[in-house]
Amino acid sequence: MNKPTVPVESAPVVTPPIAEKRPHVHRLHGDERPDPYFWMRDRTDPAVMSYLEVENAYTESMMRSTEGLQHTLYSEMLARIQETDLSVPYRKDAYWYYSRTEEGLDYPIYCRKWGSLEAEEEVLLDQNKLADGHDYFDVGVLQVSPDHQILAYSVDTSGAELFTLYFLDLGTRQLYGETIPETYYSFAWGNDNRTIFYTQVDEAHRPYRLLRHQLGTSVEQDALVYHEADEAFFLSIGKTRSDAYLLMSLQSKVTSEVHYLDANQPTAEFQLIQRRSPSVEYDVTHHSDGFYITTNDDAVNFKLMWAPVHSPGREHWQTVIPHRDTVLLEGVSAFADHLVIFEREAGVPQVRVRQLSTQTEHTIEFPEPIYEVSASANPEFETATLRFAYTSLLTPSSIYDYDLNTRDRQLLKETPVLGGYDKQQYGSEWLMATAPDGTAVPISLVYRRDVMQDGSNPLLLNGYGSYGASYPVYFSSTRLSLLNRGVVVAFAHIRGGSEMGRNWYEQGKFLNKKNTFTDFVACADYLIQEQWTASDRLSISGGSAGGLLMGAVINLRPDLFNAVIAQVPFVDVVTTILDTSLPLSAMEWEEWGNPNDQAYYEYMKSYSPYDNVTPKDYPAMLVTAGLNDPRVSYWEPAKWTAKLRDLKTDNNLLLLKTNMGAGHGGASGRYEQLKEIAFEYAFLLAQWGLT
Repeated sequence: MNKPTVPVESAPVVTPPIAEKRPHVHRLHGDERPDPYFWMRDRTDPAVMSYLEVENAYTESMMRSTEGLQHTLYSEMLARIQETDLSVPYRKDAYWYYSRTEEGLDYPIYCRKWGSLEAEEEVLLDQNKLADGHDYFDVGVLQVSPDHQILAYSVDTSGAELFTLYFLDLGTRQLYGETIPETYYSFAWGNDNRTIFYTQVDEAHRPYRLLRHQLGTSVEQDALVYHEADEAFFLSIGKTRSDAYLLMSLQSKVTSEVHYLDANQPTAEFQLIQRRSPSVEYDVTHHSDGFYITTNDDAVNFKLMWAPVHSPGREHWQTVIPHRDTVLLEGVSAFADHLVIFEREAGVPQVRVRQLSTQTEHTIEFPEPIYEVSASANPEFETATLRFAYTSLLTPSSIYDYDLNTRDRQLLKETPVLGGYDKQQYGSEWLMATAPDGTAVPISLVYRRDVMQDGSNPLLLNGYGSYGASYPVYFSSTRLSLLNRGVVVAFAHIRGGSEMGRNWYEQGKFLNKKNTFTDFVACADYLIQEQWTASDRLSISGGSAGGLLMGAVINLRPDLFNAVIAQVPFVDVVTTILDTSLPLSAMEWEEWGNPNDQAYYEYMKSYSPYDNVTPKDYPAMLVTAGLNDPRVSYWEPAKWTAKLRDLKTDNNLLLLKTNMGAGHGGASGRYEQLKEIAFEYAFLLAQWGLT
């Protein structure tokens, strides 16, 4: 086949682009895997950029008939948003911090007030002004010094998740002379208001070095505090809510090690809490003279331990909450006289409160059977108020203050949905499908109450199922544009997540990974069987590792779905994980397995979406990519699309849309994000004939 030669400006492009095939063979374990599109990895090759641009032009031409629909969807979604809005202020010492948005501006404005909410506003950082002239803009670090006089912030203008760190004197509004390039997300202040800690990444985009900087000095003088040599470990830095300690965490997918440092002595040496042990994870929360330690050490669903600060090693750990077979301990938050315990049982999150002075407990009650709850901004230690965020498939995100003593709660803000949203017009369900091995797999479902279970409904089934991440059941005002057109939206809580406990995760990784895919297919079959939809009305969506899920299930059962959205899909599994020079690949061995081991290699090759494309009919597909994506390289979706074009036997639409100026998360501005959603919804609605 020939190289793509259609210039971008010659739209409309009415024939699918044809990618050149070039000889390349992977060899491992005596196996040869031809890869004719391996050349797409070379972004310096003009043919690569040409191919991506032609694919974009083709996508634009094939979606041109939906431009009116896209505009309608965008207008609908924008009309539901209170564009000029204010976050709920939170207090830290004498200051109230918050952010606000203004109509027509893409990004938040970060502000504070001193003393009371009636005081004069001080703008800390206007992200819109900083973003001017940039197609992409993201803020990573945003932390005020302990004395509230200096703002540390970092920015990324490409989507590559490499940030430049700046320091702003909030009194003079002048930037410090030094800037620190190529930093990562984590950051911490020492209590002297002069010492800061930051992380940098290696060539594989792994945060591996912790450095210490003194404000007002040359960056070249920064001290290397720690270098993590093991390529399977991430390094991060943070600070305890008590402000007493800095915590340096070293974390692989399944193993932890934490070091601590008195924040009042930031130039001293970090001290080890417990040396890493294979497959033992732990997390640390400071309180008074001890550390609370959440760990899976001989406790698959985790347990809570306590150890004294002066001798925090494992031999001194004392049990606070023992392991339970049916309850997953997700974490704890420590306050002066309270411990807030976040758990999950039978797929549902729970929050328990233990008063430390009396050792009495109670559970916070929530009004709906299906919901999500999480801690919100709680920067202060000496408080009896917990701020939490609550949402469900029917309830917009809501911020509450909860009195840990009286149990009274105050709704501070429910995210407004303009245009008269009435939750009574919608319903939600928690259903159970049955996997091939007999396992019950949960499905959450949201719909407009006037839809009938007669098999005629268009349905969008979403899934992820990796890294132990539970798929959240949250409200989305943009989703109303589907629900109001009679679309049912469902979420498959498949193995590989942690909805049903840690074993749920273990049953969906390594040599059990195919459970993730067969669980999803079982959910789809169940929804058809129960007449929520039919196969010619069933569409599916997933991103990143959820994109791997999309690729795997359409190889297994392409007949089951009418359309697919695969966002930044991780589809070239074996080749990517074998190449440890790529971002994060070595870390993935603890999730998927090491393909240098023949057993893992054969198993991974048997489900890798790219390796298992064969000549057959596939559903209509929209595949997205980000040119600067450090997590799933753009060439994975590009190669997959090229191979599908070459082998598939149908005439269904296959589109590749590459954002040439962004990374894993797509566009950065809120208006551009809405346009991306409108584009995806228009694609789905066109496949359902609902234009």
